[in-house]
Amino acid sequence: MEKLTIGDASLTWLAGGNNHLDGGAMFGVVPKPLWSRKYPVNDKNQIELRTDPILLQVDGKNLIIDSGMGNGKLTDKQKRNFGVTEESRIDESLRVAGLTRDDIHFVLMTHLHFDHACGLTEKKGEEYVSVFPKATIITSETEWEEMRNPNMRSKNTYWRENWEAIQSQVETFRDEKEVLPGLKMVHTSGHSNGHAVIRFERGEDIFIHMADLMPTHAHQNKLWALAFDDYPVTSVHEKDKWMDEGYQKGAWYTFYHDAYYRALKFDKEGEIVKEVKRERD
Repeated sequence: MEKLTIGDASLTWLAGGNNHLDGGAMFGVVPKPLWSRKYPVNDKNQIELRTDPILLQVDGKNLIIDSGMGNGKLTDKQKRNFGVTEESRIDESLRVAGLTRDDIHFVLMTHLHFDHACGLTEKKGEEYVSVFPKATIITSETEWEEMRNPNMRSKNTYWRENWEAIQSQVETFRDEKEVLPGLKMVHTSGHSNGHAVIRFERGEDIFIHMADLMPTHAHQNKLWALAFDDYPVTSVHEKDKWMDEGYQKGAWYTFYHDAYYRALKFDKEGEIVKEVKRERD
């Protein structure tokens, strides 16, 4: 498991599964000859996307950023359609880190699309139960509302089995929430109406988790928005704001979906100066 220390914060990437989605959809209106130079594509025009939660340890607290693909949640048809070739191994990853599910204090959900939220619950007998029963699960008020009342488009990604069992654990915020000193979740909209980024800053130590505003290193171009985005113009403006800030302050950028990099740091011109590569099997 890859690790990164940023000041007081320790980050460890857990094994949360994967999927393979159409490259054209992941890069929107960007022509394939451009995006395929930056991110490998298979003969089905699919790119590999990890769904690996980040274990964040700071101030004696254990937090997880997003929850992975989960286990046993998808039918064979869904696995085929979403290109899922690997499900979560969260228990194994936590065991290596010397933890169990009960040791998680907070789960920070950037948004609640199935590829981020399936790992929140699991089936026991005929019922779904919480995977992290002692954790406070934090997401934006807007996202939580749409999760429970999806529209005709979003119902394909906001699933009842991912939220009913965790209702009593959920804490929402409107604009931003400081989870711990220097650690904030900020509502951005863009990819989904309730999408949020996560920002950690203590002194000169900074990381920004852009979630699906910049799901992979190949999405660094501020104008490259996903066809999946509900509000792509908002995504572009939010990327511009958060990347300009991070470039100027020397922030690390962390990834949930990238199959090749876990984290990158850029200089003021946007050139990579430090990297944490994913150790591929």
